[in-house]
Amino acid sequence: MTTMPQAFEQAARRHGVPENVLLAVSYMESRWDCNGGRPSTAAGFGPMHLTDGDAASTSRRHPFDGTGNGSQPAARQDAASLHTLERAAELTGQSAERLRKDPAANIDGGAALLAEYQRALGAPPSADPADWYGAVARYSGATDEETAAGFADEVYEVIHEGATRMTDTGTEMTLPSSPEVHPSRSWLTRLNLPHLAGGDDVECPAGLSCEWIPAPYAELPSGKYGNHDKADRPISQTIRYIVIHDTEVLYDETLGIVQNPGSKASWHYTVRSHDGHLVQHVRTKDVAWHARNWYLNPKAIGLEHEGFLAAGGTWYTEVMYRTSAKLVRYLADRFGVPLDRAHILGHDNVPGLVPESVRTMHEDPGPYWDWAHFFDLLGAPLRPDGDSGTATVMILPDYDRNHSHYIGCDNDNPAAACPAHGSASIWLHTEPREDSPLVKDIGKHPTGESTFSVYDHAARAVTGQRYVVAERRGDWTAIWYLGQKAWFHNPDSAPAAVPSRARMATPRPGLDSVPVYGRAYPEAAAYPPGVKAQPLTPLQYTLPAGQSYTVGLTTTGEFYKADTFDTTRHVVVRGTDEYHQIQFGHRVMFVRGEDVVVTEA
Repeated sequence: MTTMPQAFEQAARRHGVPENVLLAVSYMESRWDCNGGRPSTAAGFGPMHLTDGDAASTSRRHPFDGTGNGSQPAARQDAASLHTLERAAELTGQSAERLRKDPAANIDGGAALLAEYQRALGAPPSADPADWYGAVARYSGATDEETAAGFADEVYEVIHEGATRMTDTGTEMTLPSSPEVHPSRSWLTRLNLPHLAGGDDVECPAGLSCEWIPAPYAELPSGKYGNHDKADRPISQTIRYIVIHDTEVLYDETLGIVQNPGSKASWHYTVRSHDGHLVQHVRTKDVAWHARNWYLNPKAIGLEHEGFLAAGGTWYTEVMYRTSAKLVRYLADRFGVPLDRAHILGHDNVPGLVPESVRTMHEDPGPYWDWAHFFDLLGAPLRPDGDSGTATVMILPDYDRNHSHYIGCDNDNPAAACPAHGSASIWLHTEPREDSPLVKDIGKHPTGESTFSVYDHAARAVTGQRYVVAERRGDWTAIWYLGQKAWFHNPDSAPAAVPSRARMATPRPGLDSVPVYGRAYPEAAAYPPGVKAQPLTPLQYTLPAGQSYTVGLTTTGEFYKADTFDTTRHVVVRGTDEYHQIQFGHRVMFVRGEDVVVTEA
């Protein structure tokens, strides 16, 4: 049987494509994963992402109401790029079915396409990778020059850097670094692509293809309005968070939602999966309605990524990760947001505002989002910074080798195990053994048990989160989690967590327990006349005496009153009472400063 490294070498030689170009294009499109023959968001298959425009969508769930929702493959690619699998079949003589399922055939088909694109440009069949810039840009399927160039630039960036990872089939793949390669960008003009409209209006880092497709600020016939709030951040409020979402629908439907003021939903940016194209919808100074937590929204920037959490590891593409990381780094530098998991949150880390909302909070981007790789791309790698005696740990499993068990990826058979794939999450048990029950989350499951569903993070910790160690027994470590002792397998040979120093909050002496909140609102005395004081409603959890939780940030209470289309009636209320954000479970939560003592680990 031909191995994947052999398949790349043979296909490159057969079609006259430099092997590092072929490897880099595949890495950008699929991270070299085969994905079990399942289609991407753009109906692409296999490590070379050969597209079949007639393939069924993977869409299953809607990002805002959780209902089933079928969609067609993403548009805004040229017609030929939606049928590259068919063209690869013609070029290689392989059947479409084999090109979908057989990695070696798929790689050969991708090489054949690159060679054809090179010939169509009148470019030489060169052994120099620099001469293939135009063919690589065309492989993106983009309909504008900026997006095609952005994709090609990312391909050549990874050629410069090199890459290594284990694929979803267990194959170790390596692309050696070639910093001497400098692409000939002049070939791009021969594609005769139009320029992207509206690119001058966006807030994006230089070098990314960005488009402005605005979310409307509009008054509705009902007297209400949508779908965001005008503000003046960071003058009016400090931006503390960047929230990572996935769309749970395809790209075009995502645009339809954000352009509808009646949807009551918005976010600042969307990243498309297959080519990393970036769109801005809401100015960063304005407040988007994305996190379902009205305390956090005014302090956050929301980024949607085209994808599905149940299939996230399948088609969260490298070009998407790289585009998103460059945007997040730009935003973090601009607004002073620390690059850690207390400030760079998944939507699944955002707490419910009040007890009734806990069960309906979202789960994206889910366990397949590769947080460790994302932070590597941010230039802020997650690393141990303590020793074996440090009281706190950071969750950091080896993503590619951490094949945690999940169910629920197949809507037609929800009890079936999800396909084996790398994961950023680990399971938490009531006892130090694999067959013990999962810990409970009384907010998410008031009357039931935690489950192994890919959509259920009630008993999961995820990469980058930090917790206080409660106990150690052999290969098992216990942490404090939602008021319980939660165990996970953590052997020295394959650690799931590393020592990491953090501040810790524990109830003040004399208190049996302290309340936990989903928001940090001001004290009643801080509200001016005409602004109703918001109740300090605790969540259904408590932090018991004798337990400690890591502190991610310390702040004072704040409330943004914005419930009218008339922006002159918007008010920011600031208090003086102190709050600490803690990693209490899978989600962050808040405790009042007067209730706890904070110490260094």
